[in-house]
Amino acid sequence: MKKNSLIFLCFLVLNFSALGIGVYLMNNGPMSTWYINLQKAPWTPPGWVFGMAWSVIMLCFSVYMTKLVAQQPSKKVFSLFAMQWGLNIFWNYLFFNQHFVEIAFFELLLLTLVIAYFLFQFSKSLKHTTFFVIPYFLWLLIASSLNGYILLNN
Repeated sequence: MKKNSLIFLCFLVLNFSALGIGVYLMNNGPMSTWYINLQKAPWTPPGWVFGMAWSVIMLCFSVYMTKLVAQQPSKKVFSLFAMQWGLNIFWNYLFFNQHFVEIAFFELLLLTLVIAYFLFQFSKSLKHTTFFVIPYFLWLLIASSLNGYILLNN
């Protein structure tokens, strides 16, 4: 039990640090003139929803990763985690900082595929714990639609 608590704490720190680094790389992101002037999707949620959603997602993903690592501590699992960690951070830089909307869109699709892999590849062994990765996957589908809308309409 103590070992799992430490693993959970490590994943919490890693996941929330990814959010923090991503925010740092945004270069004023959602408050920038560039973003404010974009034609955004009608279903774009208010700004506060993003922070709340990502906090819940990273909490859930930390639970998921703790259980996965406890069951299958493999190089593959850690590599996939590292890939999603980097992709999660890098999207902020591509989209908000550099305004590379198209590259950011494809990068987001890649992140979605990595999370989909987690969702489907380990669902049999993790059973109900799989529910903890579903919010991440669903949010990425929404985020992809928002990024795609901006790509097509600006």
